[in-house]
Amino acid sequence: TSFCPIFRSAKLFTKAESSEEDIDDIINDIFDDSSFAKKPVKLKSKSTSSTSETNSGSVQACGKRCCPVYLGGSTALYGIGTNISKRTCDQLRCTACDFCVAHYDDYLWDKSCDYLFFRNNMPELSKLRVKMIKKKGSRAYACQCSWRSIDELTDLQTDRQLHWVCGKHAE
Repeated sequence: TSFCPIFRSAKLFTKAESSEEDIDDIINDIFDDSSFAKKPVKLKSKSTSSTSETNSGSVQACGKRCCPVYLGGSTALYGIGTNISKRTCDQLRCTACDFCVAHYDDYLWDKSCDYLFFRNNMPELSKLRVKMIKKKGSRAYACQCSWRSIDELTDLQTDRQLHWVCGKHAE
């Protein structure tokens, strides 16, 4: 798993004013964010060749969010998911429990898993392994309140019970 920064402004936790002022502060924070549409998107190519031809699947924008967000089995590539480059997001965050979503390649969750198991054991892999089953091609995802075992590329929007979003990819 990787580190997930918290994207909420510290103002939200320290301010005890009316909700209307809090909403205004959130909107102002978005517009004040220096990375928010003020500079052109820089593209990084994973190709080492100097030719002008570029495979659209090999170009990734940095500091951006997936749209749409995809989950997938262990054979699916990680990266920024788009309609063109259908990559699985490795920066997932749960808006329900405010926890980073962990993912484990070539594993799926045992059917006996329940909410309390994840609430008590996330993110300690040594404790989670008790209910992990090895399965080539699968990927086990979990936060503290939800979990899924995925075998093939899946659009996250198709599962309304999950409250997972892309937490923004590092620059």
